[in-house]
Amino acid sequence: MTARTPVTNEKSGSVPGFRSKTPSETTLTPAADPETQAATDTAQPPPTTSAPGPVPDGGLEAWLQVLGSWVVLAHTWGLVNTFGVYQTYYERTLHDTTPSAISWIGSLQGALLMMVGPISGPLYDAGYFRELLWAGIFLILLGMFMTSLCTTYWQVLLAQGVCVGLGCGLTFLPSTAILSQYFHKRRALVIGIAATGSPIAGMCFPILFGHLEPKIGFGWATRIIAFILLGLSIIPAVTMHTRLPPSGHKRSLVDKTALHDPAFMFVVAGSFIGFLAMYVPYFYIQLFAVNHDIGPSDFSAYFVTLLSAGSIPGRVIPNYLADKVGALYMQISVAAGSAVLMFAWLGIRNMAGLVVFAILYGLFSGGMVSISPTVVVSLSPDLGRVGTRMGMMNFIAGIAILVGTPIAGAILGDYSEVAWQSMIGYGAAALTVGSICLTLAKIFQLKTARNMKA
Repeated sequence: MTARTPVTNEKSGSVPGFRSKTPSETTLTPAADPETQAATDTAQPPPTTSAPGPVPDGGLEAWLQVLGSWVVLAHTWGLVNTFGVYQTYYERTLHDTTPSAISWIGSLQGALLMMVGPISGPLYDAGYFRELLWAGIFLILLGMFMTSLCTTYWQVLLAQGVCVGLGCGLTFLPSTAILSQYFHKRRALVIGIAATGSPIAGMCFPILFGHLEPKIGFGWATRIIAFILLGLSIIPAVTMHTRLPPSGHKRSLVDKTALHDPAFMFVVAGSFIGFLAMYVPYFYIQLFAVNHDIGPSDFSAYFVTLLSAGSIPGRVIPNYLADKVGALYMQISVAAGSAVLMFAWLGIRNMAGLVVFAILYGLFSGGMVSISPTVVVSLSPDLGRVGTRMGMMNFIAGIAILVGTPIAGAILGDYSEVAWQSMIGYGAAALTVGSICLTLAKIFQLKTARNMKA
């Protein structure tokens, strides 16, 4: 086994792999965002007496894994990004339910997607990829079909929040982690390609639901989305499989050394506070447009689509710039940009302004999530703890997603103008404080670097 020296690079975010590898596997490239950071979040199997051979870095079989991962991300984060249209529908039909209570449905779905990762990751390492894939897809489809039959709040919470959320949590991490077994030189590129499944689904499903629900009703509109997911599920079910044997070691869930690293802890704090507010526009922009009579009534669902459209370049451009100026610098920039846009939302009352806001906020918020794993890598001095630190970050982010939008819904209350201003102000303030925490993290990172040179 070759010796390994922990190396980090703040600008590139690239580090050597977690295990001794063949010459063609000597570098680990971090995933593009939390939806795909699983590729760096699970340790790969150690060498065995029967070597699996070098990473193919291409070929039909490898690209089929990318296609399968794209579909899984459409099933998981794509559904989370779609919840804004459901939020508006439920507020219109579940008359005795508050906006805060309704937002718990989407928040729980997104939180479980993140928080189940520390369980699905070790199971993936142990060789249960296919079992996780089948179980997750089954739960997602079951949850969506059951949602189409729901008539009460608690039914929707269990079906769309818990059932779909658990299915997402079981599938997304393993289905992106598997890409690191098939690609080395172009790993960042293919992970980015797979990641586009999320915003593309987040663009298409709201439009589809918005067009179908008035014509055929909520039940069949949701069932049609579920049938589309069922058809797409054939792709990962048939094409995706692991190339390497199972890992023979266990992964710790908590890195205690991280608790004594001020730069890392400020990044965690900044991410938690930022994620409290980041999804507020995704959940409430359509309702904002309807309540303020902004644009035609049948156009309101497109604002959620515009957010997802903006996040497509938001997952690529900030990462490209991060290689030039440094990951944490870029994370501070996109978080601050998101805060500025939230403050701008306070004064928007026309269609043109809201369209521009949706596109730009999608761009900056997409950058917030895409750079996060690279920042964690740049702050991790021990390669053996990178995956553990990312798991810790995932769990904390999941908690923020869980409680953030319900807090916003509680503030919104009676939909008065003061309530809207207060809710948007809450989002802007949280993103601002998050940006300050990230700035403090950069200060501590620079201080540590100076001390090491001294």
